[in-house]
Order: sequence, then C-alpha cells, then structure tokens
Amino acid sequence: MTGRPAAGGGAPGPPGPDRRGAADPPFWRRKRLEQMTRAEWESLCDGCARCCLHKLRDEETGRVHHTNVACRLLDLDACRCSDYAHRKDRVPDCVRLTPARLARIDWLPPSCAYRLVREGKDLPAWHPLVSGDPESVHRAGVSVRGRAVAEREAGRLEDHVVRWPGMWPGGKGRAKP
Repeated sequence: MTGRPAAGGGAPGPPGPDRRGAADPPFWRRKRLEQMTRAEWESLCDGCARCCLHKLRDEETGRVHHTNVACRLLDLDACRCSDYAHRKDRVPDCVRLTPARLARIDWLPPSCAYRLVREGKDLPAWHPLVSGDPESVHRAGVSVRGRAVAEREAGRLEDHVVRWPGMWPGGKGRAKP
C-alpha cells in the first residue's frame, strides 16, 4: 500500500498585521481543513515524504507496518513526487488526500500537518510554514532524505520494516499502533 498527501506548494509569507497592528493568526489556526483554499491545503505538506513510503498491513491484526521503501515516483533528494500531476495514473494505489479521506487514514505519521490540523494541534517549529524555509524539515531530520530506499532497489518489503516513519520525529512520542 502506498499513500501520499498532496505535495506542498509554495508557502505563503508570514501572517500580516491587521489594522490594529496585531498579527493575524496563520490560516491553519483559523480554518478547518475543509475551509482551506487549494494553495493553503497544498502548502500544509511539509515535504517530509514519510507518507510516500510503502506500508504493509497485517491481514490478521490490521496493524500497519511502515517500511523505509519509497514509492517509485519519489525523488529521494527533493522528497517530492517526480510526477505529482499524473501520480494516480502511474501509481494507481496512490492516495489523494482530502479532508474526508483523512478521517479514514490510519497510517499518516503523527507529525503530518494534515493530521495535526485535523486534531486541533499546531504545526512544529521545523514546518516550512512556521520556519519560512523549505529545508528546515530536512535539517531537523524529519524527512526521509538519506533514510529511504528506492523501490526498484529494495527487494522484499518485509525486509525493510522500520518504526521511525510512524513515530514522532526525534524519538519523542510512541509509534502508532
């Protein structure tokens, strides 16, 4: 099973002051996912690409096992889909993330901005919308850069089961059940 949320678009600048000089809260604090524009939705993706790693589901328990094997369309250096516009044609089981689908997906990493916003939580300091720098997610060690294996080189997925994609980055928190 492979899934990936919408890839990030260009991040808007920091929130501007209102007429009273107070800063407006950023859109992810003001809006529900369903209220976001397409550009806002796309910019929520932090570019970690953890969702673009293959997952295995145990047929008996239903438990999700994460692997370090990347989808064949994932650019391992950029941590972005190499053919985002046509990904569903090329990878039929690619998941197009929507607010409605988000409620049914149990394999997104706990640090995923879509998941955090849905749960009423704020974005971490390393998120590009907070830091203003798309490289901050990589410098913080959150992304799959340098940790993932290309699908064509992996062999059996069962040989690549790892815990880190389902855990809060930096070892804080616990793996998803």
